[in-house]
Amino acid sequence: MVLWGREREQAQIDALLAQARGGRSGSLILRGEPGIGKSALLDHAARSAEGMRPLRGTGIETEAELPFAALHLLLRPALDRIGRLPAPQARALEGAFGLATAPEDRFLIGLAALSLLTELAEDGPLLCLVDDAQWMDRSSAEALLFAARRLHSEGIALLFAARDAFHAPGVPELRLEGLDPQAAGDLLREHTPGLGPGVRERILAESGGNPLALIELPRMPGSPHHAQEPLPLPRRIQEAYEARIAVLPPGSQTMLLVAALDDAGDLDVVVRAAGRLGVDAAALGPAERAGFLSTAGGRLSFGHPLMRTAAARRATYDERLAVHRALAGVLDDDQDADRRAWHLAAAVTGRDEPIAAALEQAAGRARERAGHAAAAAALERAARLTPGLAERARRLALSAEAAADAGALEHAQVLADQARRLGDDPRTLARLAGLRGRIAFDRGAVQEAHRILLDGAAAIAGLDRKGAALLLLDAVRNAWYVSDPAAVAESSARLAGLPLTAEDGLDGFVRAARAMADFLAGDLDRALPPFRELVALAAAIPSGMTALRISICSLAGISGDFGNGLAIARSAIEECRADGMIGLLPLAQAVLAIHQMYLGRFRDAVTTATEGRRLATDIGQTHRIAHFESVMAMVAAVQGRERDCRELAERTIAHVGGHPVATIVGWAEWALGLLDLGQGRFEAALERFDAAARGPLRHQIMPVYFAPDQIEAAVRLGLPGRAAGPLARFESWAGAARHPWAEAVLHRCRALLATGDAEAERHWEQAVRSHADANRPFERARTDLLFGEWLRRARRKNEARTHLRSALETFERAGAAPWAERARAELRAAGEAVAQGAPDLAASLSPQELQVVRLAATGVTNREIAAQLFLSPKTVSHHLYRAFPKLGVTTRTELARLDLG
Repeated sequence: MVLWGREREQAQIDALLAQARGGRSGSLILRGEPGIGKSALLDHAARSAEGMRPLRGTGIETEAELPFAALHLLLRPALDRIGRLPAPQARALEGAFGLATAPEDRFLIGLAALSLLTELAEDGPLLCLVDDAQWMDRSSAEALLFAARRLHSEGIALLFAARDAFHAPGVPELRLEGLDPQAAGDLLREHTPGLGPGVRERILAESGGNPLALIELPRMPGSPHHAQEPLPLPRRIQEAYEARIAVLPPGSQTMLLVAALDDAGDLDVVVRAAGRLGVDAAALGPAERAGFLSTAGGRLSFGHPLMRTAAARRATYDERLAVHRALAGVLDDDQDADRRAWHLAAAVTGRDEPIAAALEQAAGRARERAGHAAAAAALERAARLTPGLAERARRLALSAEAAADAGALEHAQVLADQARRLGDDPRTLARLAGLRGRIAFDRGAVQEAHRILLDGAAAIAGLDRKGAALLLLDAVRNAWYVSDPAAVAESSARLAGLPLTAEDGLDGFVRAARAMADFLAGDLDRALPPFRELVALAAAIPSGMTALRISICSLAGISGDFGNGLAIARSAIEECRADGMIGLLPLAQAVLAIHQMYLGRFRDAVTTATEGRRLATDIGQTHRIAHFESVMAMVAAVQGRERDCRELAERTIAHVGGHPVATIVGWAEWALGLLDLGQGRFEAALERFDAAARGPLRHQIMPVYFAPDQIEAAVRLGLPGRAAGPLARFESWAGAARHPWAEAVLHRCRALLATGDAEAERHWEQAVRSHADANRPFERARTDLLFGEWLRRARRKNEARTHLRSALETFERAGAAPWAERARAELRAAGEAVAQGAPDLAASLSPQELQVVRLAATGVTNREIAAQLFLSPKTVSHHLYRAFPKLGVTTRTELARLDLG
């Protein structure tokens, strides 16, 4: 079949297929207006897929509210292989398709879809074609795009055809434009060879090169292409189809309407529903011969999506109601309950509580399968059918929550506002307050969010103390993020005033909220002990409370207990991976990366942050992206990668400028100051640290942690007076925190500021002793470097060299180039020739290669590694293939003998 004027597009598709046959994967979106030739190019791909197994699916407009309908259609030929997937993924996919109860994490379902496609590709290269992607239900689209962004070395080609409404960040796309005049003329001549010159020129002019218009306009009864006024192209094409439907027998027109309003392409359902309307199966014949319908494989499909639209649009309101009733009447199995509820809802003309209740039940089932967008739509429709105002408001509130969970915050706000106007039930209003507060905070309306939450809690304090407490905890958290001491104190005081009991299970949260208020008020002696108590209790928290464990990990970071924080974060990540909680995983990875950074495990921090950023990008957690990039900026600063550091930090600061979360910007500001300090730009470093400590960050932990850097910059500039404030700040915190590493760093700062040699030496020696009990090698190396410099200036070169060698070794292992160069310079000045250190094997690997290699060294299989890292087993194999030569090994068993940092 010739596709006139699409040589470039066909070549790109052919290259994608050849790549898949060669073992590499790829995805592509064909994007353009209706009729532009997207489906024809998918057909070309199917015809060209010699040696490949094809899977084909499509988005159906009437199925857009049914969660995972499109994904089920695409993967139906592979369902017998679900049992081969890792257990959490198998459960998730079975739940998505209504075969079991699923974890409420739609991205785990995306990983399961990737694994299932990879499983099929084990038999040979795979071609997946998805037409009308803009009409896929949101859950299916998210799952397939999640998988598409992770394709690498599986031998899979994934092609989408979509209009502009299909949002797919991170997936390559090819936009289809109208055919050029030569190709348009050739196509018109092929399909309608006998047109007169005038008509031909008019069609060529008005079609805009749209292939479907070139084919359909000449077929319109009455030659509408002679009309004087041009019509918008999609409408013109649709009207051409409507005119062709009008000449079919009445029974065939009815059959087309039933097929158009059905949402599954089930031939048996369509025929039985048509039978209820007095039309028998023979009516399919004229529609099929006219090219409107195909019954291949026992399923009904339309020749073009606009044919379905035209069949539904030309029917009268009464005709559509009758068809929906007929379809509801034949969908009598339990597994068809959701479809039946939607058809009943479409057939009713007024309020109807039983149908509204059925839709609410359908929404519940959708949420169990992580179909939040579908749940929102079902609940919104249920609310419209609900007779009572209070019950209508409740369903609208539930719909708003589901819409927010699906990421549709603007629509969630509209629904929430409607619900508020309808009802006055305190519990419903409180539920709405939590949602409205969340939306307002995400939009940057911080004060409005705070007031909404406080008012909502006050409204239900006498009716639902736990519900009120949860709203106040949200208020505390929001105020903490934006570093508002007064707001944290107000929320915490109200929380403490609620008559909570042990049965509410919130005692630890209440203590933490009070401690957060104390911390922002500067009362560290009262703030840190409750933090330490919660950290000590973290190990006893039962599984299933992962979010609480992550919150406690953050408190460990504030109290300086990085070792326990690291263990808690790892535990939380293991739970997220095991239970498929992908939505929570980026937060756990963020706190892990921060603790790795604090502990000087910079390579680990970048590895964690790289994986976390990729996942957060996929699932739209923009705050987490900024979080990871601020950590990566810190590591770039330590390693002297100036361009990377500035780019990452400035991007984070710009993000926070529109989303006022002070905690995230702290690391970015610190990174820029540390970069200047490491490069010897002491004045710039001091100015940045001083400005950050005076700004919104002044109440947070970051000014405490960068105070030693601030002090060093001031001393280097000969301005010890400007170190007094930072010293007092760190001294107060270190005394309350009581960690050996903090004591060591405090003595280092005092040594730098000492006015006499004896005083300085006493502090240097105490710093070294305290470091022996601490696990922060980078801070220990900085102390050794500064002490070595002091000893060299005191002409105690032998002692100096001992500390400088130790510092150099640590800096080289950390990749901290500016600091290592300073240590080398000091060693040379102390009279020692410095040889270049041994090559760092792990530094030659990408972050993902390092992750894969470390896991492989423990003996786990590629399939197990893939499940942990949200990759396919073939991608894992590809990373190992690339890593082995870099490491100088040929087998997995050799990995265990390597030092991989």
